[in-house]
Amino acid sequence: MENTLWIILGIIAIIIIWIIWAYNSLITFKIRVKEAWSDIDVQLKRRYNLIPNLVETVKGYASHEKEVFEKVTQARVKAMETQGIAEKAEAENMLSNTLKSLFAVAENYPTLRASENFAKLQDELSDTENKIQAARRFYNGNVRDYNTKIQIFPVNIIASSFNFKIENFFELENEKEKENVEVKF
Repeated sequence: MENTLWIILGIIAIIIIWIIWAYNSLITFKIRVKEAWSDIDVQLKRRYNLIPNLVETVKGYASHEKEVFEKVTQARVKAMETQGIAEKAEAENMLSNTLKSLFAVAENYPTLRASENFAKLQDELSDTENKIQAARRFYNGNVRDYNTKIQIFPVNIIASSFNFKIENFFELENEKEKENVEVKF
């Protein structure tokens, strides 16, 4: 009788330790996803800060392109204000499209393309875009690991018990968006 009691207590202890381990590992994965998102957020803010300078530089050479400047400004404001991964991805895609149109306008102005200030801003924006892409890959990798963890048996039992939810990937909207943009200066 006493051995049976110890066996039952041992099994209960192992189950409790496993639940604690599973819960803590889920929390670790969730924190990694949040950390990865903050990396994206930092790079997006850097991008938002570069855009007004870029617009002002282009304005100096192409002041009659008012509609393009307004679209870029509106897209920037919308991207800055959006919350949530899916909404943020959509707003960022829209901002990228308006930036493409701004660079297309710049193609028509050889003196602008030759401007040292414009070239520097373009390089900084390109560097920022690369950092955003790297941060996005890091974020999506963490989301993949987290989502996998909460769906695999038996951890999924703990995940559903403690209300862990699947996270969204930060993706481009459609395949056309994924193509390289060719900008010639």
